[in-house]
Amino acid sequence: MGEIVTREELVERVRRGRERGLTFAFANGAFDLLHVGHVRYLEAARREADRLIVAVNDDASIRGLKGPARPVLPAADRAELVASLRAVDYVVIFAEPTVAPLLELLRPDVHCKGTDYTVDTVPERETVKAYGGRIAIVGDPKDHSTTDLLKRLGG
Repeated sequence: MGEIVTREELVERVRRGRERGLTFAFANGAFDLLHVGHVRYLEAARREADRLIVAVNDDASIRGLKGPARPVLPAADRAELVASLRAVDYVVIFAEPTVAPLLELLRPDVHCKGTDYTVDTVPERETVKAYGGRIAIVGDPKDHSTTDLLKRLGG
């Protein structure tokens, strides 16, 4: 099971891992109502490095992105669900509009985004390029979404 950590704890875990020669992949998202697309995305991201860090949007940032009815689950619950996945090593909750500040702080070897992006459309591409990391587009085609699930459930 992955570990839910603070930003400060994560910095220390990454530092110690790098001392042991480990590589780090980084993925992020809302993960509101976990579904198979999330699992496939994170499993593919994990294959890019020795350890996988997942950044989960906080509740306020999701409301800003998805509207006042979201998230369905609070950040602590979403983080716990993500941490329970076998592919995930570390989970951190973030409040910023993008993960660029976390990327600058952690400098993961690989920043993983889902197939709804291309390398050229990843919002943090310049940040990753600046510190010498790489971007990987991973997961299955984006034909699963929490928004679609909620519509099907009448929510």
